[in-house]
Amino acid sequence: MSRSSTSSERHTFIPAPVPSTTEDNPDAMPTRAPSAVMEFFKRNQGLFIIAASQFFFSLMNLCVKILTVLEKPVPTLELVAVRMTITYVCCQVYMFASGVADPILGPKGVRMWLVIRGVVGFFGLSGLYYSLQYMSLSDATVLTFLAPTFTAMVGYLVLREPYSWKQGLAGLTSLLGVILIAKPTFLFGSVKTDAGVGAGGPVVTEAQRMIAVGVALIGVLGATGAYISIRVIGKRAHPMHTMSYFSLWCVIVSVIGMAAGHTEWVFPTRWTWLGMLLLIGLFGFLAQLLLTVGLQRETASRGTLALYVQIVFSLLFERLAFGVVPGALSVVGTCIIMGSAIYVAMNKPNTKSSAPANSESTAMWDLAPAAEEGRGLLDGDERKDEIETEELAKKPDAEVGRQEQR
Repeated sequence: MSRSSTSSERHTFIPAPVPSTTEDNPDAMPTRAPSAVMEFFKRNQGLFIIAASQFFFSLMNLCVKILTVLEKPVPTLELVAVRMTITYVCCQVYMFASGVADPILGPKGVRMWLVIRGVVGFFGLSGLYYSLQYMSLSDATVLTFLAPTFTAMVGYLVLREPYSWKQGLAGLTSLLGVILIAKPTFLFGSVKTDAGVGAGGPVVTEAQRMIAVGVALIGVLGATGAYISIRVIGKRAHPMHTMSYFSLWCVIVSVIGMAAGHTEWVFPTRWTWLGMLLLIGLFGFLAQLLLTVGLQRETASRGTLALYVQIVFSLLFERLAFGVVPGALSVVGTCIIMGSAIYVAMNKPNTKSSAPANSESTAMWDLAPAAEEGRGLLDGDERKDEIETEELAKKPDAEVGRQEQR
């Protein structure tokens, strides 16, 4: 009986097959297809998506540039009004479809700041569009990269955000790049510039170029004011609210400006005009969408670097479209501004105590907060729990219990 019970308890062990390798059998296929390239793309997909957004931003600026060289150029304010009308409609459609609260007026308590964000943001956008009329695509684009330096300065003065002397030095250095791009004759004499739009384009005088540089710098100040106002708003408004107000007030200010300046509206007379205008809206939407998705998948430091490929695209497009090759002074000025902007973005003082608790920015130039916006844009109101977590942590336990029951 013990012998039968012992035999019944015996188990038969089947040895596991030894996996064959390509060394044992050269004809055997590997268990996995070569995935080094796929792994590379997967690991850096955020960078590629952000780079793609800059590709479409550059295409959008190229279309604006083309509209300025038509037989009857489209006024800057009209470009802003038409493009931002399209953006505003898209914002409202998104908010109504996703159920965002207060889609038109936005949340109470920050509406005035939303208006400020929209008005000052208008100057940032119109400054870029105006400068594109009298400057090369690459020069006008690179001046917008002064925004992170100016934002760091104003953030220190207004919001008491941390700011180091090294960042200040980088800001002063970037102004040297502006001078090299502007090429004033009292410093460089009569220098042949690449300010025109290429073959067949109008000749740009030095006075027009200097005014364009000044307007571009006003645009940088407007963009800086927009970024600061967004930080003040913080997480009290949905990201689409800021975009909606920005679009709406760009349209309002543009229409008022055209009426005050007795600027005539230019209506499409050929398909090129209409096509470029539609492409501006399409490329702008795709750029914003890809930027949002890319920021969701990438860290701030790495994402910052991907933004600067817009300069490469701008140089390529103006060469292909207009035959413009930037001069040596423009190249040196571009490198100085880019280097200063990258330094400011990559070397932020790490002092949490002086930073605002709810700072957030939808600006491309401040990617750490912008990544928060990117997630919010995709997740909608689901990020409310994350927003309230920071507030609850600062309240007494009794208050926490009351908030959790809501």
